[in-house]
Amino acid sequence: MNETMLDALQYYGAGAGLLAAFIVSLNLGVTKTGWAFVIFVTSSLALIAWGFLNDEGAGIGWQNVGLLIINVIGVYRYLFAAGDPEKKTKTAEEPSA
Repeated sequence: MNETMLDALQYYGAGAGLLAAFIVSLNLGVTKTGWAFVIFVTSSLALIAWGFLNDEGAGIGWQNVGLLIINVIGVYRYLFAAGDPEKKTKTAEEPSA
């Protein structure tokens, strides 16, 4: 694979990972966090490709295989298993005023 394509995979993977982490850090709600995990998935796929197509990137490739599994769980949890994002789940009884 040519150097330009490898660079594109590397920098897309890094940038998409940063963007997704920023969205998660903003705590914008279930749906937006779910879409951040979709971005994480694309980041992992790019870095898996970069890692295994690059002579020195196998460690990053394997790391992102693990991260891909985690990110797919995040997509499922936040976009498919979350139910109605408008409903809040109480974890403890709130005191009445």
